[in-house]
Amino acid sequence: MDVVSIDPRTGQTVEVVAQETTTEEVDHLCAAALAAAPELDGMGRAGRAALLRALADALEARREDVVAVADRETALGETRLNGELTRTCYQLRLFAEVAEEGSYLEATIDHAGDTPMGPRPDLRRMLVPLGPVAVFGASNFPLAFSVPGGDTASALAAGCPVVVKAHGSHPATSQLVFDVLVEAAGKAGAPEGTFGIVHGLQAGADLVAHPAIRAVGFTGSVNGGRALLEIIERRPDPVPFYGELSSLNPLIVTPQAAGERGEVIGRELVGSFTLGGGQFCTKPGLAFVPAGAEGDRVVEAMAEAVRATPAPVLLNEGIAASYGRISDALAGAPGVAEVARGEEPAGEGFRAVPRLLTTTAADLPHEVTEECFGPVSVVARYDGEKELLAALGAMPSSLTATVLRAAGETELPLAVSQELRTRAGRLVYDAYPTGVAVSWAQHHGGPWPSTNSQHTSVGATAIRRFVRPVTWQGAPADVLPEELTDGYTGIPRRIDGKLQLTGE
Repeated sequence: MDVVSIDPRTGQTVEVVAQETTTEEVDHLCAAALAAAPELDGMGRAGRAALLRALADALEARREDVVAVADRETALGETRLNGELTRTCYQLRLFAEVAEEGSYLEATIDHAGDTPMGPRPDLRRMLVPLGPVAVFGASNFPLAFSVPGGDTASALAAGCPVVVKAHGSHPATSQLVFDVLVEAAGKAGAPEGTFGIVHGLQAGADLVAHPAIRAVGFTGSVNGGRALLEIIERRPDPVPFYGELSSLNPLIVTPQAAGERGEVIGRELVGSFTLGGGQFCTKPGLAFVPAGAEGDRVVEAMAEAVRATPAPVLLNEGIAASYGRISDALAGAPGVAEVARGEEPAGEGFRAVPRLLTTTAADLPHEVTEECFGPVSVVARYDGEKELLAALGAMPSSLTATVLRAAGETELPLAVSQELRTRAGRLVYDAYPTGVAVSWAQHHGGPWPSTNSQHTSVGATAIRRFVRPVTWQGAPADVLPEELTDGYTGIPRRIDGKLQLTGE
């Protein structure tokens, strides 16, 4: 079957990109990845760091082509996509640094000796690559969470070949950047099979079920994640599944913050939930605003901003249809009212009207606690701290939770933080959650349904998903990895219980 590329601005098919990958072709790609794994690991951390930098350089060299295709296929705009490509290249280079620095290996040596429980043998432990990894590209980030994205970068840094399932919303972009990566990887000395790509729903199912695949990285819907989990559970050897799935991302405006800068908060909050057509996994879908005149100013400013917001083009027909259905259901839920609508769509394509809805925190309907992908947000008005904390206690877990407070305010933000830290992976203060910095300290994850693991898909520790621990007991020096040999000082290590830094 043809894999077609559709222009979301018109809804029209532009080109046939490829044919759906057959089961036999998936098997060949996975076998090639499995064969490449020892050689990719054998390149060492320095070799893989050089590979990652070569991939970033190759993408930069094709920036104009990549951005043009991605914009035609996603309607996200050249400014956004140029920024996303810059982020994508930065991720690749960051993981080059992660590989070189080496602390992710958790190298640990306990020399043989006497202990209160008796003699101890020589034990040496570190993390090793899992093997080939399947990565599912996301619809809303055609670069940073797709073929060359963070899952791919962290898996390669760990020493794992990657087979990517291209997303049907941007197959031409996926194929273009894949071709760029394969050419650059070959020039950098990576083994054939380091990269693979498949197209089509059945190919994705075949990929997850293949015995060569040792872990799966996925960004998408809860239903999509559950479908893949069911396939994994039917395997004779279930493998780790790292899914980023659904997130409401509650935001709390304190009464003092509303009084201090209510109009500004209102405008900024609309900018956050409509950014990228409301198609960010970190979009604040539910905002808690105080009752009373101060909170009214926030809501009035939000309504004014929404009315002036044009209808954005959404990524694909399915997302546009789902947005219309779910946002209508939200607006019709008990106790929910529509406060403002954005400009009506003009032209063809997959456009959506921005919407602002309100309800009360005391009678929060369950419909507003579920994610709606697209440019809509619900404001829940709360009367006092007790009512706010009770409503937060009913929230599902999310990737983020945000507190907007007044200058120097601590008491209510602390109480809210203590409630939110049990159900969010990142707590944001006096800023907005849309946007995820790529860094050593970043965490992009959270309890179910935001993710299904304790790991992050953004930041240096994302590499932890694609490695596993091995201990060598009583091993002769010539069979040990270099990082576990006596006298090696190239990475931080814990030796006989004491942490030793590089060069010590």
